[in-house]
Amino acid sequence: MKDLFDYKLIYSLLIITIGCVIASASLELILIPNMMIDGGINGISIIINKIIGGPLGLIVFALNFPFLFLGYNLIGKKYLIKAGYGMALFSILLEVFGRFDPIIDDTLLATVYGGIALGIGVGMIIKQGGSLDGTETVAILVSRKQSLSVGQVVFIFNIFIYGSAIFVFGAERALYSLLTYFVSYKVIDFVSDGLNSAKAVFIITDNDKDISKQILKRLGRTVTSISGEGFISKDDKKVLYTVVTRFEVSIIKDILDETNSSSFVTVMDVSEIIGTHIKKLPGESI
Repeated sequence: MKDLFDYKLIYSLLIITIGCVIASASLELILIPNMMIDGGINGISIIINKIIGGPLGLIVFALNFPFLFLGYNLIGKKYLIKAGYGMALFSILLEVFGRFDPIIDDTLLATVYGGIALGIGVGMIIKQGGSLDGTETVAILVSRKQSLSVGQVVFIFNIFIYGSAIFVFGAERALYSLLTYFVSYKVIDFVSDGLNSAKAVFIITDNDKDISKQILKRLGRTVTSISGEGFISKDDKKVLYTVVTRFEVSIIKDILDETNSSSFVTVMDVSEIIGTHIKKLPGESI
């Protein structure tokens, strides 16, 4: 546990805290009072709260809680800490801000500024490898087995949620909510440099086997190993190449920290991917 709670994790939790404050305030002070919802599990929670009542924060946490353990098995301990902390704090803050009066009562202004604020908060959390919504965990799992990106899975899921919102909030508010989603998604893309934008990762290391096994085990990504040589040292080096989403870059960093490897890493944007590099884990344990 001491190895987990280093200064990097503490810094991440601090940024996640700020992101939770912004995201929860945008929902309770801007969007929900104007009968607009978020996407994902949080959107489902708002719909349930509208129908049956009860504490929204408790509903949000109860629906997201099972995905914490799915994320732990999928990604690892640091995800459990970051996501668990973020979800718990977010749920508490929803109850805190729910006691205040809304700050915007104009629908169009709420759509724009609520979406921007929500995108900033969620983007800050995603950039640190955290999560407020179990939908992202499910999307990563589905994308490993299907030819769909994380963003595509989340988008399809949200279409059903906003479609359901028509029967609860009416068609007009559901359409405003959908518009808010697009605004917040673009802001998330700007803040976190893209939740689902592809990133090519080059890792120059002496510990190629352990790193490759962990990338395959925790992300389901294949890794290409290329032989290299240090120009000055003349030592043999391995260059590992893989392509991941922006969300998974933080997991790569965690893997490198945990393997205690001295590595040089470069991360570059990828404009297009042809073919697939996502494989199912082999039957034997690694």
